[in-house]
Amino acid sequence: MGLLSNRVDRASLKPGDHIYSWRAAYVYAHHGIYVGDDKVIHFTRRGREVGTGTFVDFLLVSSGPSRSLVPCETCTPPEEGHGVVSSCLNCFLSGGILYRFDYSVTPALFLAKARGGTCTLADSDPSDVVVHRANYLLENGFGCYNVFKNNCEDFAIYCKTGLLVLDQGAIGQGGQAVSIVGGPLAAVLSAPLRLLTTNIYGMAASAVVVYCASRYAADIGSGMRRDVVKISAEDLTSRLAIGLLQVIEPLSLPAPGS
Repeated sequence: MGLLSNRVDRASLKPGDHIYSWRAAYVYAHHGIYVGDDKVIHFTRRGREVGTGTFVDFLLVSSGPSRSLVPCETCTPPEEGHGVVSSCLNCFLSGGILYRFDYSVTPALFLAKARGGTCTLADSDPSDVVVHRANYLLENGFGCYNVFKNNCEDFAIYCKTGLLVLDQGAIGQGGQAVSIVGGPLAAVLSAPLRLLTTNIYGMAASAVVVYCASRYAADIGSGMRRDVVKISAEDLTSRLAIGLLQVIEPLSLPAPGS
């Protein structure tokens, strides 16, 4: 994997890998956890979903396994109303290219990858712990799907790290949503900086600086978020069932490299 692409081949996959594949002409990627034996556990909108009321809802049709007219012989049909599903690798990719999500990247590499949803500053837990979380959530669910706050990328990052964003009013731990929101937000927040220059390159640079800063601050591993908690899959699902998730004390995570 390099600076420009996280593309990998199937032979390099190991259980516990966080993988993804781009959908809708590279507008959105679908994420999951490879658990071995050609199987991927991933979070879809088959369960109850909170819509956004925007064009993004249309893109959510890509967030799931392929919908071929010929049923896959190796995939178990998912339970209705249960968002976490298990699919074979082919159905997960749905004809797309295989990529692997990077963990423990340096701040320089994180900022160099201008597109969110490909890497994080956060550290991954051991592969056996990752696979356990994914399998447990396959049986017990991951709550209500929401494109900005609780989506397939949030699911995969939680499985890898055990970290969860508590503030339901905030964007989740995934980088895709930050990128979607960050572009327009950077244009607005950089407006005062533009008053300092009439040069078009200066205005563009100010917007880029604000965008990169917002991406870094929003990353779950940056150490700047105060709404992050480390929680076991067992505790998570039991609290989701009774609505007590937000009473947990957030963590004070160290900044990368500290």
